[in-house]
Amino acid sequence: MQLKGKKIAILLDDLFQDLEVYYPYLRFLEAGADVLLVGKTGTGPTYKGKYGLSITAHTTADKVKDQSFDAIFIPGGWAPDKMRLDRNILEIVRKAMAENRLVMVICHGGWVLASAGVLKGRHMTCYEAIIDDVKNAGATFEDAELVEDGNLLSSRKPMDLPALLRRAVERLSDA
Repeated sequence: MQLKGKKIAILLDDLFQDLEVYYPYLRFLEAGADVLLVGKTGTGPTYKGKYGLSITAHTTADKVKDQSFDAIFIPGGWAPDKMRLDRNILEIVRKAMAENRLVMVICHGGWVLASAGVLKGRHMTCYEAIIDDVKNAGATFEDAELVEDGNLLSSRKPMDLPALLRRAVERLSDA
Protein backbone atom coordinates (compact mmCIF):
# COMPACT_ATOMS: atom_id res chain seq x y z
CA MET A 1 0.00 0.00 0.00
CA GLN A 2 2.14 2.84 -1.34
CA LEU A 3 -0.01 5.65 0.05
CA LYS A 4 -1.05 4.23 3.40
CA GLY A 5 -1.46 7.10 5.85
CA LYS A 6 -1.78 9.75 3.12
CA LYS A 7 -4.87 11.97 3.15
CA ILE A 8 -6.08 13.20 -0.25
CA ALA A 9 -9.04 15.50 -0.97
CA ILE A 10 -10.84 15.37 -4.32
CA LEU A 11 -12.93 18.51 -4.86
CA LEU A 12 -16.43 18.12 -6.31
CA ASP A 13 -19.38 19.93 -7.79
CA ASP A 14 -22.01 19.10 -10.38
CA LEU A 15 -20.95 18.51 -13.98
CA PHE A 16 -17.48 17.18 -13.09
CA GLN A 17 -15.71 15.24 -15.83
CA ASP A 18 -16.63 11.69 -14.84
CA LEU A 19 -13.26 10.04 -15.56
CA GLU A 20 -11.40 12.86 -13.85
CA VAL A 21 -13.11 12.04 -10.55
CA TYR A 22 -13.56 8.27 -10.68
CA TYR A 23 -10.13 7.35 -12.05
CA PRO A 24 -8.12 9.26 -9.38
CA TYR A 25 -10.54 8.27 -6.63
CA LEU A 26 -10.15 4.57 -7.38
CA ARG A 27 -6.40 4.83 -8.09
CA PHE A 28 -5.68 6.55 -4.77
CA LEU A 29 -7.89 4.08 -2.87
CA GLU A 30 -6.08 1.21 -4.59
CA ALA A 31 -2.76 2.65 -3.39
CA GLY A 32 -4.04 2.75 0.20
CA ALA A 33 -4.71 6.48 0.62
CA ASP A 34 -7.48 7.93 2.76
CA VAL A 35 -9.48 9.75 0.05
CA LEU A 36 -12.04 12.35 1.02
CA LEU A 37 -14.58 13.52 -1.56
CA VAL A 38 -15.18 17.18 -0.74
CA GLY A 39 -18.23 18.92 -2.16
CA LYS A 40 -18.86 22.61 -2.52
CA THR A 41 -20.12 24.48 0.56
CA GLY A 42 -23.87 24.20 1.06
CA THR A 43 -24.43 21.61 -1.68
CA GLY A 44 -24.54 17.88 -2.17
CA PRO A 45 -24.21 15.30 -0.93
CA THR A 46 -24.58 13.74 -4.38
CA TYR A 47 -23.06 15.27 -7.50
CA LYS A 48 -23.72 14.35 -11.11
CA GLY A 49 -20.97 14.15 -13.71
CA LYS A 50 -21.35 15.69 -17.14
CA TYR A 51 -21.68 12.20 -18.67
CA GLY A 52 -24.22 10.99 -16.11
CA LEU A 53 -22.23 9.23 -13.39
CA SER A 54 -23.04 10.32 -9.86
CA ILE A 55 -20.87 10.32 -6.75
CA THR A 56 -21.62 11.12 -3.12
CA ALA A 57 -19.32 13.46 -1.21
CA HIS A 58 -18.07 12.53 2.24
CA THR A 59 -18.18 16.15 3.41
CA THR A 60 -18.24 19.76 2.20
CA ALA A 61 -15.53 22.38 1.89
CA ASP A 62 -16.74 24.50 4.82
CA LYS A 63 -16.30 21.51 7.16
CA VAL A 64 -12.70 20.73 6.15
CA LYS A 65 -11.25 24.12 5.17
CA ASP A 66 -8.98 24.16 8.24
CA GLN A 67 -7.66 20.62 7.76
CA SER A 68 -4.35 19.83 6.11
CA PHE A 69 -4.24 17.26 3.34
CA ASP A 70 -1.21 15.56 1.85
CA ALA A 71 -2.68 16.32 -1.58
CA ILE A 72 -5.60 18.02 -3.31
CA PHE A 73 -7.03 16.85 -6.63
CA ILE A 74 -9.07 19.28 -8.75
CA PRO A 75 -10.95 17.61 -11.61
CA GLY A 76 -12.20 19.26 -14.75
CA GLY A 77 -15.47 19.33 -16.58
CA TRP A 78 -17.71 22.28 -15.86
CA ALA A 79 -17.58 21.82 -12.07
CA PRO A 80 -14.52 24.09 -11.64
CA ASP A 81 -16.52 27.07 -12.90
CA LYS A 82 -18.85 26.51 -9.94
CA MET A 83 -16.17 25.50 -7.43
CA ARG A 84 -14.19 28.69 -8.05
CA LEU A 85 -17.07 30.67 -6.53
CA ASP A 86 -16.80 28.86 -3.19
CA ARG A 87 -14.51 30.80 -0.81
CA ASN A 88 -13.93 27.63 1.26
CA ILE A 89 -12.69 25.67 -1.75
CA LEU A 90 -10.40 28.55 -2.64
CA GLU A 91 -9.11 28.60 0.94
CA ILE A 92 -8.39 24.83 0.82
CA VAL A 93 -6.40 25.35 -2.38
CA ARG A 94 -4.51 28.40 -1.07
CA LYS A 95 -3.64 26.54 2.13
CA ALA A 96 -2.36 23.49 0.23
CA MET A 97 -0.22 25.68 -2.01
CA ALA A 98 1.13 27.70 0.95
CA GLU A 99 1.98 24.49 2.85
CA ASN A 100 3.72 23.10 -0.26
CA ARG A 101 1.30 20.15 -0.38
CA LEU A 102 0.82 18.32 -3.66
CA VAL A 103 -1.89 19.98 -5.78
CA MET A 104 -3.06 18.10 -8.86
CA VAL A 105 -5.23 19.73 -11.49
CA ILE A 106 -6.57 18.60 -14.84
CA CYS A 107 -8.60 20.07 -17.69
CA HIS A 108 -10.73 23.05 -16.56
CA GLY A 109 -9.53 22.64 -12.96
CA GLY A 110 -7.06 25.46 -13.61
CA TRP A 111 -9.98 27.86 -13.18
CA VAL A 112 -9.96 27.08 -9.45
CA LEU A 113 -6.23 27.85 -9.20
CA ALA A 114 -6.72 31.10 -11.15
CA SER A 115 -9.51 32.22 -8.81
CA ALA A 116 -7.44 31.21 -5.77
CA GLY A 117 -4.71 33.55 -7.00
CA VAL A 118 -1.93 30.96 -6.85
CA LEU A 119 -0.72 30.84 -10.47
CA LYS A 120 1.61 33.83 -10.71
CA GLY A 121 5.02 32.62 -11.88
CA ARG A 122 3.94 28.95 -12.12
CA HIS A 123 4.20 26.59 -15.10
CA MET A 124 1.21 24.41 -15.94
CA THR A 125 -0.92 22.83 -18.61
CA CYS A 126 -4.70 22.72 -18.97
CA TYR A 127 -7.50 22.12 -21.43
CA GLU A 128 -7.13 24.34 -24.49
CA ALA A 129 -10.29 26.35 -23.74
CA ILE A 130 -8.78 27.89 -20.59
CA ILE A 131 -5.21 28.59 -21.76
CA ASP A 132 -5.90 32.34 -21.81
CA ASP A 133 -7.36 32.17 -18.30
CA VAL A 134 -4.29 30.52 -16.78
CA LYS A 135 -1.97 32.86 -18.67
CA ASN A 136 -3.95 35.90 -17.50
CA ALA A 137 -3.67 34.56 -13.93
CA GLY A 138 0.13 34.66 -14.28
CA ALA A 139 1.04 31.11 -15.29
CA THR A 140 3.22 30.01 -18.16
CA PHE A 141 1.31 27.48 -20.30
CA GLU A 142 3.06 24.35 -21.55
CA ASP A 143 1.35 21.91 -23.91
CA ALA A 144 2.27 18.53 -22.39
CA GLU A 145 0.46 15.56 -20.88
CA LEU A 146 2.04 16.39 -17.53
CA VAL A 147 3.66 19.57 -16.26
CA GLU A 148 5.37 19.46 -12.89
CA ASP A 149 6.22 22.74 -11.16
CA GLY A 150 7.23 22.17 -7.55
CA ASN A 151 4.13 20.99 -5.69
CA LEU A 152 1.84 21.57 -8.71
CA LEU A 153 1.08 18.74 -11.14
CA SER A 154 -1.15 19.54 -14.10
CA SER A 155 -2.57 17.70 -17.11
CA ARG A 156 -4.80 18.60 -20.06
CA LYS A 157 -7.48 15.92 -20.49
CA PRO A 158 -8.66 12.45 -19.43
CA MET A 159 -6.14 10.66 -21.67
CA ASP A 160 -3.37 12.32 -19.61
CA LEU A 161 -4.61 10.80 -16.34
CA PRO A 162 -2.21 7.82 -16.37
CA ALA A 163 0.84 10.12 -16.50
CA LEU A 164 -0.61 12.48 -13.88
CA LEU A 165 -1.58 9.76 -11.43
CA ARG A 166 1.60 7.73 -11.91
CA ARG A 167 3.65 10.81 -10.98
CA ALA A 168 1.31 11.76 -8.14
CA VAL A 169 1.64 8.31 -6.55
CA GLU A 170 5.44 8.51 -6.92
CA ARG A 171 5.57 11.94 -5.32
CA LEU A 172 3.26 11.00 -2.45
CA SER A 173 5.15 7.73 -1.86
CA ASP A 174 8.42 9.66 -1.53
CA ALA A 175 6.98 12.25 0.89
